[in-house]
Amino acid sequence: MPYVARRFLFFLLTLWITSILIFVATNLLPGDVAGVILGRDATEEARVALRHELGLDQPLLNQYVNWLTRFVQGDWGRSYSLRTAIQPVVLERLRNSLRLALVAVLFSVPPAILLGVIAGLNENKPIDVIISVGSLILVGLPEFVVGIVLINVVALRWRLLPASSAVASDASFGEVLPQLIMPAITVAVVMLAYIGRLTRIGVIGEMRRNYVRTATLKGLPHWQVIFKHVLRNALLPTITVIAISLGWLIGGLVVIENVFSYPGLGRLLIYAIGNRDLPLIQAVTMISVTAFASANLLADVVYSYLNPRIRLQ
Repeated sequence: MPYVARRFLFFLLTLWITSILIFVATNLLPGDVAGVILGRDATEEARVALRHELGLDQPLLNQYVNWLTRFVQGDWGRSYSLRTAIQPVVLERLRNSLRLALVAVLFSVPPAILLGVIAGLNENKPIDVIISVGSLILVGLPEFVVGIVLINVVALRWRLLPASSAVASDASFGEVLPQLIMPAITVAVVMLAYIGRLTRIGVIGEMRRNYVRTATLKGLPHWQVIFKHVLRNALLPTITVIAISLGWLIGGLVVIENVFSYPGLGRLLIYAIGNRDLPLIQAVTMISVTAFASANLLADVVYSYLNPRIRLQ
């Protein structure tokens, strides 16, 4: 079976196993859904009737099969707390998270690769030491600290950008771009440092290989050896990290979204957990996992293209 086909089947298997874990975990949460929806003053008869209406009195296996079947067909149910269909709400938040992820990647990946290459080509030289020490400092900085500093300096003191990243649901990408810059920079700081260090390690490792020495002895220009041979191999692990980071950016920015009041998937998940909104928790978590798994699948496809030996396995 071709490599990509095997990876796709593994992708589907991952989503199926994850769906089981998500459904079981949400149903093990303490508390009574009917009690949360109806309030403390509701009678037991009203709670029993609501549980029956929501299908919560059925066996757990039947509930899971019904939920998964509807979810795959695009029916993600209704939110207990928002009193509306879940799919439009989640898709709107997913769009917002994708916007933030895109800007964060653009702010972090190109400069990270550039700094990593510069540091790797100048191993143990002053420029390498400066970049390496700087990246270590940035990696150790908590994201919320960077976010708070940006809010206080850039938004409140300099008044260059808005402190809050709350955006309207019908706003275009150009209209929300000013609100995206500070949270994107906050995320990009950590990503830039990590990807830069990984690129540096890859470049140093490739520069020590025999093929680089051979190409240099044959008279190939130094820039050609670097860009056509060294970078192609050195960036293979980096591509995987970038893809994984992209998947994490889509659904894992809970802290950043709360610091900047940004309406993404992470903030929606916190809201759903606080209101014990099981259908909303399940939908948001499932979409976040799907985004993460899709990013990994994309990384595998790109990796196999850049490294033909992978396709032969």
